[in-house]
Amino acid sequence: MATFSIRNSLLPGDLGQVASLHGKIYFEEHGFGLGFETYVMESLLEFYRQYDLELDKVWVIEAQGKMVGFLLLMHRPDNQALLRYFILEKEFRGSGLGRMLMKEWMDFYREKGYSGAYLYTTSRLDPAVHFYESFGFRKVSEKHSEEFGVPLKEILFRLP
Repeated sequence: MATFSIRNSLLPGDLGQVASLHGKIYFEEHGFGLGFETYVMESLLEFYRQYDLELDKVWVIEAQGKMVGFLLLMHRPDNQALLRYFILEKEFRGSGLGRMLMKEWMDFYREKGYSGAYLYTTSRLDPAVHFYESFGFRKVSEKHSEEFGVPLKEILFRLP
């Protein structure tokens, strides 16, 4: 695995790179259409408009000056935390980096005293589902969707 660094601050250009990374990886690996990248762009705008350095945290993973991964804890109403945009380029998966990032996410979640957490994923991402379940997230609902250009189920997970 290549050398990487992690920073917990946003810089100009980061949000566009997050959307681009999602669009590229989800198209190449799962056949998701342009609608998915635009969904990510819209939701990143929502995030940024309410970004709070005290309540939210980003993990920007870079290698050789390029973003190769991202993770975000986003505050939501009712003292809830939302796990969003967790992505890693293929060469950085399976190395323990994802598990380390998730542990840091959980530590920040506990440190801030959130009363619950949730995330959305899809039925085509079985390794991600197993990964989230290993951290205590449990499936609470699912719905059929073709919004991203392929038939799938959008799944809501909550941390009990």
